Amino acid sequence: MNKCLLGRRCSGWSGLAVTVFATARIFGDSPGLAPDKSMYSLFNPTPREAMRELSADRPDKTDSPMTVDAGHFQVEMDFASVTFDRDRDTETTAYDITPALIKLGVLNNVDAQLVLTHYRSERVRDRVTGEITTVTGWDDITPRLKWNLLGNDGGFFSLALLPFAKIPTATHNLGNGAIEGGLKIPYALDVPGWDVGLQSEYSVGRNDSAAGYHWIFANSVSVGRPILGKLSYFVEFYGAETTETGRRWVGTIDTWFTYQCSENLRLDLGVYIGVTDAAEDWHPFVGMTWRY
Repeated sequence: MNKCLLGRRCSGWSGLAVTVFATARIFGDSPGLAPDKSMYSLFNPTPREAMRELSADRPDKTDSPMTVDAGHFQVEMDFASVTFDRDRDTETTAYDITPALIKLGVLNNVDAQLVLTHYRSERVRDRVTGEITTVTGWDDITPRLKWNLLGNDGGFFSLALLPFAKIPTATHNLGNGAIEGGLKIPYALDVPGWDVGLQSEYSVGRNDSAAGYHWIFANSVSVGRPILGKLSYFVEFYGAETTETGRRWVGTIDTWFTYQCSENLRLDLGVYIGVTDAAEDWHPFVGMTWRY
């Protein structure tokens, strides 16, 4: 894909975010309607009765713009997940055991996060020679910080900034040994009866074929709604472009169910499905979100 098309695609999503944000500011919720929770912090936790509804960054790739209430923590994790990918030369199967996103509410509109994978196993089979290579160990960790700018405690529109940095802690060549990072901009619309989330991401990654870094531009949209009691169904489209020579567009269609067990516990089950050659073919998962 040429750079002009890439620029139009990225600027189009960013323009949509700016337009919706401006509309929300002009026609949206009045600040007086939202409760004042600015006095709460890590050392002055939000009372249980004042906490917002459970909101998670999993299992979709579209993060939520809402933060964890101050003084509380949240764990979002897969019990286990598997990734299958097959291309012209190789077949790859990867297993992740209890990969988790851990969050801690620092202020009413800020939470600190840590993404980590306790154990990963990759099995690669060369389709030409039949040779099989298996690598196991720890994966990289990724500290993140979410800062909600609007709509954390109600309103038509919510928006956050989510900077992140990947720390190369992976063992046995599971990672590329490079520091990488960027900025995610998740935003959501309050549509009665529906869950609508969108995200734009701008990040830098290490080149595979040579020294140096490249830009990555990703966008996603997630839509879902309750279908039977506490059971909900979601679908998401995700696309990512890169400026690295030889890299192709990554596109996936993701789908999953969630079940709201209680106000602080949610289970999920689903799969990411690659729709382009550069994307991983299948990534089924089962996991949960738990808040304390």
